[in-house]
Amino acid sequence: MSRRALRRLRGEQRGQEPLGPDALKFVLLDDDDAEEEGPKPGLGGRRPGGAGKEGVRVNNRFELINTEDLEDDLVVNGERSDCTLPDSVSSGNKGRAKHGNAETKQDGGATKAGSSEQENGLEDIDRILERIEDSSGFSHPGPPPLSSRKHVLYVEHRHLNPDTELKRYFGARAVLGEQRPRQRQRVYPKCTWLTTPKSTWPRYSKPGLSMRLLESKKGLSFFAFDHNEEYQQAQHKFLVAVESMEPNNIVVLLQTSPYHVDSLLQLSDACRFQEDQEMARDLIERALYSMECAFHPLFSLTSGTCRLDYRRPENRSFYLTLYKQMSFLEKRGCPRTALEYCKLILSLEPDEDPLCMLLLIDHLALRARNYEYLIRLFQEWEAHRNLSQLPNFAFSVPLAYFLLSQQTDLPEHELSSARQQASLLIQQALTMFPGVLMPLLEYCSVRPDATVSNHRFFGPDAEISQPPALGQLVSLYLGRSHFLWKEPAIMSWLEENVHEVLQAVDAGDPAVEACENRRKVLYQRAPRNIHRHVILSEIKEAVAALPSDVTTQSVMGFDPLPPLDTIYSYVRPERLSPVSHGNTIALFFRSLLPNYTTEGERLEEGVAGGPNRNQGLNRLMLAVRDMMANFHFNDLEVPREDNPEGEGDWD
Repeated sequence: MSRRALRRLRGEQRGQEPLGPDALKFVLLDDDDAEEEGPKPGLGGRRPGGAGKEGVRVNNRFELINTEDLEDDLVVNGERSDCTLPDSVSSGNKGRAKHGNAETKQDGGATKAGSSEQENGLEDIDRILERIEDSSGFSHPGPPPLSSRKHVLYVEHRHLNPDTELKRYFGARAVLGEQRPRQRQRVYPKCTWLTTPKSTWPRYSKPGLSMRLLESKKGLSFFAFDHNEEYQQAQHKFLVAVESMEPNNIVVLLQTSPYHVDSLLQLSDACRFQEDQEMARDLIERALYSMECAFHPLFSLTSGTCRLDYRRPENRSFYLTLYKQMSFLEKRGCPRTALEYCKLILSLEPDEDPLCMLLLIDHLALRARNYEYLIRLFQEWEAHRNLSQLPNFAFSVPLAYFLLSQQTDLPEHELSSARQQASLLIQQALTMFPGVLMPLLEYCSVRPDATVSNHRFFGPDAEISQPPALGQLVSLYLGRSHFLWKEPAIMSWLEENVHEVLQAVDAGDPAVEACENRRKVLYQRAPRNIHRHVILSEIKEAVAALPSDVTTQSVMGFDPLPPLDTIYSYVRPERLSPVSHGNTIALFFRSLLPNYTTEGERLEEGVAGGPNRNQGLNRLMLAVRDMMANFHFNDLEVPREDNPEGEGDWD
């Protein structure tokens, strides 16, 4: 195993290794010293076989920039490793230290000895790595333990790449086999974390999108995307194209502005509705690449301290692009990568949570089998966010505890503790949200026994009596996560705790009445960010439960339910209404055919069209033909004279 592979396994970046007090020594030789020592070393000033030496001898210290193996001993956690090299290596080093001139005469033997020494050294590195994993508790693959002190919303770069997750499933050769030849021909200006540019995309040129730092306070940095004048003009044309309700107009706009983000988002939705998932995903990735190229140098995806205000329309495009990319990753079978995107969206504005990612993060954590992370998030945020009052967290956290108790690689006392905690939390969830049980069993095609179905606490009244806002949250959770409960072991555990709750209800437990009063007070009306999340989720059961004042609004895919306190940095210029300057014939045809526009209007709006003067007349003739084709004349039936009274049988 090479040092580069060792650093990669340990999660370290090059140049970030912990150094001990004597880990690195640079001994610069004068000319006199060099003559006393004998012939000068080879290229780079390094003496061969320096594995057991105190320092590295160099003539030109700048040559050390491209030298990798400067460290002679493996440094672990600030201390030198106590492993010893084989005797042949140590004796060889001593001999070379004493007889420097003899080394140059035996190059052939030194090469063979060096290769065997390197193999032995790599074997020692493997053994050291195993001891490090055993002592650190990382011997089992998977998410970090609960003792990890990283921020709960800390994002790892390597988990933002879906290829990292796919390699675990199918192997690196199957995932990267076809990508390596194309990467050599890539001519894009920078490397990005969120997506990989494709050779099929239009050549990237700055579309006029940038990011600026607004302020920094209390350890947080507040950023905002900016549109220059050129991008603003493209944005105005995009809004006109959206109002035309014609996707081809957006295609025409993308021909001149191929990296306009809102156009890519809207066209992606149109492709998705037409079942062209591949093109829809490709457009989202292009939008993501466009926005990442505009990042401020201080903007960090992983720190969890960078903020973007959702009230600014320029920032919303980044939120929605990340959300749509996360949805595609989940459907693609990459829940671990989707979880990292979810954490990233939540970290941009965790207090307001404009897309309400707390309604989704538990589902992705369970799908990714990252139970420890879900438990840690619940433990750290329950005190100030009341996560247990959300039905998804109330049921997902005990499920995570139960699934954790089913793992065989944990100590017995931890398994028992997790099982007890799971039972306690699921009983609290059933007491707080009794209307979840019967729909959940119906989703899972499980028929409950008569004791449960006939009891008043879990009967039909439990689902009917819950407030509409709570019913919407329940529908959202069940429509998204019901399949996680279908395993027989989970159903048996759920059945045991349902009977425990019924015994507590029959015994008159005061917690039952307290939960009922809490339900009536807390869930009066869902906030706007929950409605926005339901619209983006496209879960039919939850969308059907939206209130009428939301469903009657016009919802745009590039900006669903914008905040009421939007902060505008520029305003769209007012356009003259077509009614004010249109002629009588044009107004007549527009009243019959709303899509009809004259050539002058099309040129003014910049949607499409050319300088051909005959196009307006041609469009007018096509409109007349369409209008005449829609007219149907039905002959009036005249009553027959032989039956003027209309008598006869009724058909």
